[in-house]
Amino acid sequence: MGRLFWKIFLGFWLTLMLVAGGVGWLVHYHFQREVSSLQEVAVGPRAGYRVSTAAIALQYGGEPAIKALIHEEPPHMRARPVLIVDAQGQDLLGRLVPQGALARVRQLQDERHDVPGVQSVQAPDGSRYVLFIPAEVAAEPRRHPPRRDPMPLGLIVISVASLLFSAGMAWYLTQPVRHLQRATGQLAEGALDTRVMPSIGRRRDEIADLGRDFDHMAGRLQLLLEAQKRLLHAVSHELRSPLARLQVAVALARQQPDKVELALERIERESQRLDELVSHVLTLSRLESGMQSWPMEAVDVGEVLEDVVADARFEAESLGRRVTLSIGADVTLTARSEWLRGAFENVIRNALKYTVDARPVEVVMRTDTAADECVVSVCDGGTGVAPDQLEEMFKPFVRVGGEATGALQGYGLGLAIAKKAIEALGGTISAANRPEGGLCITMRLPIGMRS
Repeated sequence: MGRLFWKIFLGFWLTLMLVAGGVGWLVHYHFQREVSSLQEVAVGPRAGYRVSTAAIALQYGGEPAIKALIHEEPPHMRARPVLIVDAQGQDLLGRLVPQGALARVRQLQDERHDVPGVQSVQAPDGSRYVLFIPAEVAAEPRRHPPRRDPMPLGLIVISVASLLFSAGMAWYLTQPVRHLQRATGQLAEGALDTRVMPSIGRRRDEIADLGRDFDHMAGRLQLLLEAQKRLLHAVSHELRSPLARLQVAVALARQQPDKVELALERIERESQRLDELVSHVLTLSRLESGMQSWPMEAVDVGEVLEDVVADARFEAESLGRRVTLSIGADVTLTARSEWLRGAFENVIRNALKYTVDARPVEVVMRTDTAADECVVSVCDGGTGVAPDQLEEMFKPFVRVGGEATGALQGYGLGLAIAKKAIEALGGTISAANRPEGGLCITMRLPIGMRS
């Protein structure tokens, strides 16, 4: 058990003991006060029965009936008589009336207390009397030994019950904290699949919310670290090929001096590929980390598309391919122009690689008024992508090449960079095969971002 358990346990237990002790003392004090205040008058079932019998006799039979009732009482009861006192404080039968008992009876009547053993009644002649038995003459010797005071037993029961309750409450509150502590240690040791909700169970409180937040954090951390490992593995794999070709070119230049120019061309080409790869990796890293390298500015989406398509047409001419552009409406957004330009350029250049010579790459920009979005679609005329690879193609270093897409060039980073850039601008990107053949990539940007 940890320190938190003992703090909660002792706090609950001491509080319960203090509350129970305080309530018990107040009840005992009130009871003793009531008992002491009634010491002058006999109360209880027996006294109430005798007083009620005498009151009925006086109410319906008057003085003769009450005298006959008292005369017929056994001797031991006549030694403890029921006094019948009028408004002047005199007993109907001339007996001595204790003033303390009479004063207490009148106080009870003024406060309208219904006490068994004290009763007011009206005689047939209209006179009112109060009937009671004075305590000093009503006391009778105890015929049984005094009962043991139950207070110590009650204190023991209260102590044990509060002890068990406090222990259970402290255990209930600290158990999930111990699970969280244990899970945190396991997570720190590298067990990224550690989760606490299976141990916490079906709790519905703030501690359970903390456990769910911990599981969400652990899940995100696991995904990020696994993505980092995959990225490092993919980068190292991609770097290995150009570095190997560089070594071969250097060896060739040393062994065959007449081919130095050819080796230098190969070294230059591989150096450019390495520079391109490093540039892509850095761009992807900045987008994933949320680094704001470029300021927010008013960006005309149509103008950015025209510039990107103009560059793509220049590249397409050398390949004997075409790029068409259709802009439905002018849209200006408050965004980062470099992110937007990079996304469009990567998607359009990717489409150029896979379209066939006879079918152009179609770039269309329109507005979706129902969703309040600017929609940019880039469709190629290739053979499309397998349906199970439409989501995978946006992951870093994932290549969906093969017969479906033809010869593949690049490193598998272009669409990953485009996805991160569009999502960083608050939009979405998706891919779908065209019914007539080819692939369409759709980028949606919320028009609520516009300036």
